Amino acid sequence: MKIRKNVIIKGIVQGVGFRPFIHKLVKNYNLSGWVLNSNQGVEMDIEGKTEELNNFINDIKKKLPPLARIEKIDLSQLPLVGYKGFSIKKSIVKEEDSFVLVSPDISICEDCLQELFDPRNRRFRYPFINCTNCGPR
Repeated sequence: MKIRKNVIIKGIVQGVGFRPFIHKLVKNYNLSGWVLNSNQGVEMDIEGKTEELNNFINDIKKKLPPLARIEKIDLSQLPLVGYKGFSIKKSIVKEEDSFVLVSPDISICEDCLQELFDPRNRRFRYPFINCTNCGPR
């Protein structure tokens, strides 16, 4: 049976590559909809078969980006709308209820260290080098 769910993931889920992670992960499933950053965390609106959607949610919990931390996942069922494909939407910001967790500073990762000291890399000796695996942008 096909269903539609609104999914709100709260925790350290912004500035850590979470939306691209979701976009990449959703390709393993026959799901459609969208993902965006909101004041509450990361929000998704997804349609697909119940089992696929449940497996997708479980995979999110198991395969998180290195700096991401999930505090809570809110799920609500909605009427089907017939989404085609999956997209990353522009962030929504509402000042009145804004509270987003940001990941702490982390030491530089191996990939960034290699880029930092590789004379052929465009980031060679760039003093502010980092990525979503070792710090917020």
